Parts: sequence; C-alpha cells; structure tokens
Amino acid sequence: MRRLLVAALVTASTCVSVTGRARVEAGSPYGKAQVYSAALRYLRVDLGYEVTEKDADAAYLMFRFSPEGRKSAANGSIQIVERSEGVRVVVELPALPRYHEQVLSDGLQKKLASEYGEPPHKPAPRPKDKDDKDHEPSGDDKRGDDKPKDDDHRD
Repeated sequence: MRRLLVAALVTASTCVSVTGRARVEAGSPYGKAQVYSAALRYLRVDLGYEVTEKDADAAYLMFRFSPEGRKSAANGSIQIVERSEGVRVVVELPALPRYHEQVLSDGLQKKLASEYGEPPHKPAPRPKDKDDKDHEPSGDDKRGDDKPKDDDHRD
C-alpha cells in the first residue's frame, strides 16, 4: 500500500511539473518586426539552434536545441506580441528551469540594443492642468475663417 501511495505521489508531481509551463515575459521598446528578425538571427546565428517553425506575421519562432549536460534535444519558443503599451517578448523553454528562459530573454535584449542601438525614449505624457480643459474655443474662436465678421460687411 505504501509503495502504491509513493508511486502515485511521484506520478502526480511529475505531471504537475510537465503541465505547469513556466515562461518569461519582457517588454521591448523596439518594434515587432525588429524583435522578430533579431530573435531569428539570435537563435540561428548566435546560438546555432535549429528553427523548426516560424511565422513573421504571427511573430513566433519555434526551435530545437541541445541543452548542456543533456543527451536529448529540447524545444523552445519565442513569441512577440504587440500590445497597446508596446511589444512583449515571451520566451518558453518547458524542459528547462526558468532561469534558462531568463538568460535567453536577456541575450535577445542585448542583441537588440547592439544591433539597433538604444531605442528612442518616448516623451512623458504632459500632465493636464486643472484649468486646461480640452481648450474649447470661445465664442469668437468658434467662427470659421470662411464666415465674415459683422464688421467685415461694408455696404
């Protein structure tokens, strides 16, 4: 009975670690196309990984690599997601501990900075004054340029 319970616990913990997928997300000040092409070069050229599937429009890359100390190859993915606040880069290496994903993400950010330079800083939004209400024009300002003023009519 004890062996059966231990076997069940080992199986349950293995299932949790396999299905509970970790990932690293990072914001990027670069554009979606820049991040995608830099990620492709980073995986293929810099790291020598095999890219197994890619889609520039959907902005994702799937790849295989052989982690140090392991006999079998592992799979990974990089997804570039465009959001209203900017681009998010999602790195997933499900067969490895989370820090491997962080190392890959950090390496991609360094490559972006080295290839494209420091991104331009977005100006901070101007704070609105209490008195600065969407600046509605006064009565005289509402008049369009095509309408003559009353004193313009000389008969």
